Order: sequence, then structure tokens, then C-alpha cells
Amino acid sequence: MRRLAIANALEGLSRAEAARLAGIERQALRDAVIRYNAEGPKGPYDRPRSGRPEALSPGQQAALKAWVLRGPSPARDGISAWRLVDIRAHAEEAYGVRYSAWGMSRRLGRLGLSRQKTRPRHPEGSAANRSRAVLSTIQKSSLARRSSP
Repeated sequence: MRRLAIANALEGLSRAEAARLAGIERQALRDAVIRYNAEGPKGPYDRPRSGRPEALSPGQQAALKAWVLRGPSPARDGISAWRLVDIRAHAEEAYGVRYSAWGMSRRLGRLGLSRQKTRPRHPEGSAANRSRAVLSTIQKSSLARRSSP
């Protein structure tokens, strides 16, 4: 829109008319013209904004990611998988940074991590029982293929 307004102004329209045709305010056109004159054609584009600074430094983020990927020890931690509340508590204890559950979920996503659930297992199941179940499933499917025309 700013470039259209500048083009209209360069064609000889008044600034008020050029701004109206582009759908922007006259003051916005004035600012765009000043930036265009100072920086050339790239001037009217929006610049990236800094935004809020990160709560964790890049080194802390790498350490947090490594800690999450290392995973808990059932003997030491008493759990088999990290939950968001566990990761939040660790970040607050280790780095002094507080995150909401939503914020920590987004932080983990930006670190390239995703929420994953482990495959459920029956507490009394054994490896032998599971392998027998897999073999019987394979045998049943092969029998079904043979019997179908």
C-alpha cells in the first residue's frame, strides 16, 4: 500500500489524494516518502521488530533440550517420561525462569521437540507374551490371505 501511495505521489497526485487512493493516512504516506527518500525502494517496507527478549539464553536452551532428551530415570526421578510440569519445575529451579504450561510447550516446539506419548503396555505383560501375540497376529493374517480368492 505504501509503495502504491508513493507511486501515485510520483505521478503528480497530491499527497492527500495519493494517500486516499492507496487507503492509508496522509501522515503514513509522509513517513513512507521520507523513508523512501532516505533508503530507496526498500525503505517503505516494515522492518523486523525485536520483540520481547528470550527468557533463556541460547546456552540455557541447549542445556534444557539436552536435559529433556536425556529423559528421566525411573529409579532416580520416579517417573518414566517428562511432563510439562516437570520441565517447568526444572527450568525454574535450574535457570530461575518461570513458564506457563502453554509457554513451555511453545518453547519446546521452538527447540524442535514435540509431545510424544509412549505406547501403552500392560503392567503384567512380558516380552515373551508380546512376541507370541505378534506371531499369532501374523499367522492369522497369512491364513486370511490364503483363504481369500
